[in-house]
Amino acid sequence: MQKLPSVLARTLTSETSGSPVLPDMSEGHLPIHVNNVRSRLRDIVGASTNWRDHVQAMQERKALHTLLAKRQEDLPPRRMKDSYLEVILPLGSQPEIREKYLNVHNSVRFGRILEDLDSLGVLICYTHTKQEMQPRSPLSIVTALVDKINLCKKIIYPDCDIKFTGNVSWVGRTSMEVKMHMLQLHDGDYSPVLDATFVMVARDPENKRPAFVNPLVPDSPEEEEIFKQGELNKLKRIDFSTASLLKMAPTAEERKIIHDIFLNTLDTRTVSFRSRKLPPNSVWMEDAKLKGLQICHPQERNIFNRIFGGFLMRKAFELGWATACSYGSSRPFIVSVDDIMFQRPVEVGSLLLLSGQVCYTEKNYIQVRVHSEVYDADTREHQTTNIFHFTFISENEVPQVVPKTYGESMLYLDGKRHFAAIMKDI
Repeated sequence: MQKLPSVLARTLTSETSGSPVLPDMSEGHLPIHVNNVRSRLRDIVGASTNWRDHVQAMQERKALHTLLAKRQEDLPPRRMKDSYLEVILPLGSQPEIREKYLNVHNSVRFGRILEDLDSLGVLICYTHTKQEMQPRSPLSIVTALVDKINLCKKIIYPDCDIKFTGNVSWVGRTSMEVKMHMLQLHDGDYSPVLDATFVMVARDPENKRPAFVNPLVPDSPEEEEIFKQGELNKLKRIDFSTASLLKMAPTAEERKIIHDIFLNTLDTRTVSFRSRKLPPNSVWMEDAKLKGLQICHPQERNIFNRIFGGFLMRKAFELGWATACSYGSSRPFIVSVDDIMFQRPVEVGSLLLLSGQVCYTEKNYIQVRVHSEVYDADTREHQTTNIFHFTFISENEVPQVVPKTYGESMLYLDGKRHFAAIMKDI
């Protein structure tokens, strides 16, 4: 750690700031083993564990339409503590499960943590919406957005128990924000590793239309603050989306940045648009990408027989990590994940195309964008499913990435915006 820049040391040793401290809600809650989370979800939905029977299982869910609330006001309000859950990942006390989570650097695979967070977020929302008299939920709850995941530790150790905690922190009419925390056991105490904010949406039993969810009633001044933060997060997402470079022209300051880059890459001898010169210690953006392909097998399906969102996040993260590793020529460490929008579901049997692109760099930081799309071999059409944003940090300063085309310049500015938002958080 002494060899790393002071900004890195602050990032990796301090807790994420700017979020209210959750009140203690652990009393009376027994932790769930991580292996039981998915099985609980299948029980709640009535999903089949056998791929051959999945069509029949989904047909049976149609009858649950009658259990849906006609108005949100018809549903009983819930408190934050009603949805609170603890999940244990016993890497230290049960070594037999360790290999699934182990990477070649003898630390925990962050992609596996993303999978566990995704499953836990869904289970927390089902706990919030649970009706005592209904053994199966009529709701289809799916991940809509990973708002942000900020890490405060550089290494996740493979031989120490991990605890996940979380609860619903804000509720709209058909959507829920979930706050989750990950802690790791060291010397008898659990210390923070990361904070995560997910947004889930509720839909009808066939996952076709929005469905109402139980309102949330804050129970204390601390919970009032958490709920208000959920409202602010929603407004920030709207503002960020409104200012998207796909909708609005770059700001005057951003236009100057791109123009300066353009002038800096012109060959002064020819002053030709076709002749561009790469500045020292720089890499063209077109040379800073990696691509991958996944065949989506039934093994990776979720309880609704679409491809599990956590699997998509793991594969995108691993490609993003490889992209940052290749670019920086050293092992990168994840600092933050933000703004993962699930635009459309991925069907079993799809060909999933992933493209990792370094879109912004600053000192030791590497901002990577991973674009995910499905390819239909029959129609030869491509459809975007997800855009992932990852912030990595390298032990050494990395070359500056340089856009050449207008499209790359927009990716550069978008990456710069995401990086600035992350730095503001941490």
